[in-house]
Amino acid sequence: MEQIPYKIYLRENEIPTAWYNVRADMPTKPAPLLNPGTGKPMTAEELSGVFCSELVKQELNDTDRFIPIPDAIRDFYRMYRPSPLVRAYCLEEKLQTPAKIYYKFEGNNTSGSHKLNSAIAQAYYAKEQGLKGVTTETGAGQWGTALSMACSYFGLDCRVYMVKVSYEQKPFRREVMRTYGATVTPSPSDTTEIGRQIRAAFPDTNGSLGCAISEAVEDAVSHPGYRYVLGSVLNQVLLHQSVIGLETKAALDRYGVVPDIIIGCAGGGSNLGGLIAPFMGEKLRGERNYRIVAVEPASCPSFTRGRFAYDFCDTGKVCPLAKMYTLGSGFMPAPNHAGGLRYHGMSAVLSELYNEGMMEAVTAKQTDVFKAAEQFARVEGILPAPESAHAIKVAIDEAMRCKETGEEKTIVFGLTGTGYFDLVAYEKFHNGEMTDYIPTDEELNKSLATLPVV
Repeated sequence: MEQIPYKIYLRENEIPTAWYNVRADMPTKPAPLLNPGTGKPMTAEELSGVFCSELVKQELNDTDRFIPIPDAIRDFYRMYRPSPLVRAYCLEEKLQTPAKIYYKFEGNNTSGSHKLNSAIAQAYYAKEQGLKGVTTETGAGQWGTALSMACSYFGLDCRVYMVKVSYEQKPFRREVMRTYGATVTPSPSDTTEIGRQIRAAFPDTNGSLGCAISEAVEDAVSHPGYRYVLGSVLNQVLLHQSVIGLETKAALDRYGVVPDIIIGCAGGGSNLGGLIAPFMGEKLRGERNYRIVAVEPASCPSFTRGRFAYDFCDTGKVCPLAKMYTLGSGFMPAPNHAGGLRYHGMSAVLSELYNEGMMEAVTAKQTDVFKAAEQFARVEGILPAPESAHAIKVAIDEAMRCKETGEEKTIVFGLTGTGYFDLVAYEKFHNGEMTDYIPTDEELNKSLATLPVV
């Protein structure tokens, strides 16, 4: 077998020509989105009032295994794709583990994360539809940064509602968005009716992705020529992110490497869903078995402590209801630094797969996550985003378990992006000011008690 290099690069002509739709291989499809007013499944016509028409088709497509990627999107992908699959030789040596560790690095672009994979697709379809612009929310800022860059490329207006605590903690990512021409508003704000209501009910709130989603949707439906776009959770987003997994599998296949464990951080599900897509497809078709692990923050444990039920996707309860693992749309997560994982629910696709036992989930405490991030940075030379560090933490745990048992397992995890705009968080960690918040059963039960009756 050919010697496996430190970094495996695919050639430019090996960028996927089609996205992989894992729903086509799922025997039990994700439950449909429900109209919050009627309680009935949302129609394409109803969804088209909020989302771009072509994206609605992708959202509802449960049958086509592959959906072609338009040439204009593939041309943009060539700026930063294919992204490298890296063998973590230095980390393996440091840990003295027999495990083989690989990570798919998605931070080699201006947005600094995997979010650009879907942002450019959604901006493209908005432009093709002749829209003036789009609205969105962002947590840590990776999605808002990616979308502002994509909108700038296609000449679209971009309005971003950024979770208040991240707006204050991450001013440099906010300024990158403004550099690309986006309008950035801390959420909850006083510029929307829903924002004003949330501020009145929770005057000291740090905000949440659910709040920001409500504001962005209100903004979009209130202005002709605008649509709302989302950076995670939705079926269409996981579809676009499948380029991560398709490239990862192609790179591993080139050297005959078969992973035993695939690990990804999980907030709304975009990175995890994209990374595992082709591997999960093989598992669903009975062709090969993999152990797939989702890692979520202990402060926002939707998989591990949530309920599989229909819930609103936003705090303001204006969005469709999705059947997902949820902590309740009114759950206000602690202001931890993994802002991209600070969401009350989980992708309907991943929720169904988890419910069927096709994958597992674990939680990680914030201080443990930053210890792993620092350990990784010191030997691999990349400062990881706090979100990505959740996957790093569990990858290290699994590698150390191999050290104890002597097993030579192959571990693959997603390094979703860089943490160079997250230095306030690293500063708090180094100064000993970082704390671990874990919601009590009483807090979660109070939030779950508000789930809608469907």
